[in-house]
Amino acid sequence: MFVTGRIYDDPNDTDDPEDTDGYRVLVDRLWPRGMSKERARLDLWCREAAPSKELRQWFHEVGPDSFEEFAERYRAELDDRPDAIEQLRDLGERHRVVLLYGTRDTEHNHAAVLADYLAEA
Repeated sequence: MFVTGRIYDDPNDTDDPEDTDGYRVLVDRLWPRGMSKERARLDLWCREAAPSKELRQWFHEVGPDSFEEFAERYRAELDDRPDAIEQLRDLGERHRVVLLYGTRDTEHNHAAVLADYLAEA
């Protein structure tokens, strides 16, 4: 099972601890600004599952109105990363996996696309 969460959200501040419980995987290419390793409490940093620098920069420029195109391009990139996808799917078979991201937009982000991609058979 895959869920997404913002790495800056403190898991101790939630009303429902299940929101952030699980195997915590950061799926950003860059380390989140201002986040210490202790506070992040990561089990894994999977940079290979993050969008390419070029795709990330393009999406930042065009904004959330182009989210569908971003998702399509990102899925094409994920198709070319079978090792990272297999590693995450294996984790998902054994754990509840929380895919962590740094962006403020909780709806239009790569972790949501990745969670859907991983959930597909």
